[in-house]
Amino acid sequence: MFRTIIDAFKVKEIRNKILITLLLLFIYRVGCWIPCVGFSADFALGESSTFGFFELMNMVSGGALANCSVLALGVSPYITASIVIQLLTVAIPSLERLSKSGEDGRRKLSLYTRIAALVLAIAQAVGIVVGYASEAMDPNLTAAMPEWLIGCGMVIIMVAGSMFTVWIGERITDLGIGNGTSLLIFVGILSSAGSSVAGIIQACTQDITYIWYLVLFIVAIILIFALIVFMDGAEERVRVQYAKQIKGNKMYGGQSNHIPIKLNATGVMPIIFASALLTFPQLIISIFWPDSAAYDWYNTWLGTNSWLYIVLTALLILVFAFFYSKISFNPDDISKRLQQQGGFIPGIRAGKPTAEYLNRISGRITLFGAIFLAVIALIPSLAFKAIGGAVGTASDAAQAASVLINAFSTTGLMIVVSVALELEKQLSAQMFVRNHKGFLS
Repeated sequence: MFRTIIDAFKVKEIRNKILITLLLLFIYRVGCWIPCVGFSADFALGESSTFGFFELMNMVSGGALANCSVLALGVSPYITASIVIQLLTVAIPSLERLSKSGEDGRRKLSLYTRIAALVLAIAQAVGIVVGYASEAMDPNLTAAMPEWLIGCGMVIIMVAGSMFTVWIGERITDLGIGNGTSLLIFVGILSSAGSSVAGIIQACTQDITYIWYLVLFIVAIILIFALIVFMDGAEERVRVQYAKQIKGNKMYGGQSNHIPIKLNATGVMPIIFASALLTFPQLIISIFWPDSAAYDWYNTWLGTNSWLYIVLTALLILVFAFFYSKISFNPDDISKRLQQQGGFIPGIRAGKPTAEYLNRISGRITLFGAIFLAVIALIPSLAFKAIGGAVGTASDAAQAASVLINAFSTTGLMIVVSVALELEKQLSAQMFVRNHKGFLS
């Protein structure tokens, strides 16, 4: 990957895209440290003893939520809106037709997603301000003006910051190297992880014996990264043979090719969707009923530190993996296209039998890939919880280890690795296209 980045910098066009991306990411990180007017300097969201929804948002935003910055909401509303729109695309025929109607349809769906993100951003901002008004507002401002006016200003700033974050992500996609939203999350997680590593190193300096936990942690992360990278490149190739056709004095076809079916074609999205679906109710309860028995029950049994949460996350990953597979891989369309081009799978009749054969293979591959994602979701959480419990005798080390465990949670691991691999593929593809154009010219 580092070699790809070095080679990419040698190409002026790609180098400009990388520099634009870095500039936009720098602007985003600066915005994460600009405090939102109205919040008290002593108030911080996303800092508690349990790793809940606010802590997850804080990790993804790179500490912007804990800082109560203008970009505190980050891309969380946009991700949730994307989940809702994609689910509705399957359930509502009109939206399904839009998704299949080319560029115009995708542009309309993108507009609907932004509108939904705006609504969710308003809801989250209002919920935060209303739920934490007594402790969140700056006492100096409340003494000078009404609380409702301060709250309205805080909501407007937070919503504007969230939509500005979405705009930065879209600009990275259009003008930069692509995949802007994922890169924003990627940078946020790395920022949180860097602070967490510094914290646990500081704790280890106080007691040198805890350095073994850090070493074990690093070894575990390297092994998990290697496994994710290995499985990401795994695919099954279905051999396709094209029949010979004679047109005039020339003969066409007679060649063989293959249909690649990736093991982990869905990437990190099933994990993001599963985590968002399970933690969103915790957000609502923590905002409106923070001292209720329902909040204590949900935090105990369905909080992100609970066993039930881990199991449900694995099950939802399986569901969303199959859901995404059905969207991204359509055996019927591939079968029709093969038949029109004179292609066939050896030993399988063209038409419906080919579609059924591809569907069986896709289902088997998707199941194996979904199990892989679920295992990746379970093993790090269980191992890191054990490491966190082992250092529980020292408060400083336990707190640092807890932060590090949260920063390198399942979602963080998969996002970091998946985005890094996707970035490498995008750079390689852009370099290949440029070299190909230069060869033709």
